[in-house]
Amino acid sequence: MVAVRVAPSVCAYADENGEQLHIEVELPGVDKENISFKMQEDSFTVDASREDIRYVGTYAICCPVDPDRAKATFRNGLLAVDVPYKQPTEEVMEIPISE
Repeated sequence: MVAVRVAPSVCAYADENGEQLHIEVELPGVDKENISFKMQEDSFTVDASREDIRYVGTYAICCPVDPDRAKATFRNGLLAVDVPYKQPTEEVMEIPISE
């Protein structure tokens, strides 16, 4: 049987203090062992499957986050990920302009 590929339902928003991003991904009927969640500072990818459905999606993040500090839980078909935003650097770089 071929699994149908669908985009999961995703909700992402900043916490009350604007210090971290909270992501919720609905994956009904999926076992934790069948979930792959990968994150970069500007995006994340979900790939999860059950017998008849494969949930696949890649999503952009508008503000850079620190994936090394991300924490994820999975309960009752809901994957929840909290990841802090990267602190802006104060380093200013002069960009040479050519003619």
